[in-house]
Amino acid sequence: MLDLNILAALLAAVGAFMISGAYYAALGTQLARLSPAYAEAGRSTAATNVVELMRNLVLAGVVSGLAAGLGLDSFAESLLLALALWVGFPVVLLVGSVFHERVPPMLAAMHSGDWFLKLVAVAGVVTVWR
Repeated sequence: MLDLNILAALLAAVGAFMISGAYYAALGTQLARLSPAYAEAGRSTAATNVVELMRNLVLAGVVSGLAAGLGLDSFAESLLLALALWVGFPVVLLVGSVFHERVPPMLAAMHSGDWFLKLVAVAGVVTVWR
């Protein structure tokens, strides 16, 4: 069985949640111009926070399992893992959304930036703190 540091994964999830919240708060005006989903009143703050925290917990758990399974233990290795995961998943999905669903490229780029920051933070914490 993998030797996972649950506390590190929890801290990474909370850190990613906070980083993402700050990132999107800083881009709020631009997001509202690019997507009606950000311009209109959305779900309650409490519901949004619960869903986003859960998403980050899943992300931290998966990245923690991958880092442990690969035997990673340095920050440089965590950066490589984060980069590989970022290109392999959110970038590929977001390029598809731009091409097939006509999502504005700048909106996809903003989401991609969020994913990059989250993956670097999560991979760094769960890899180095093992």
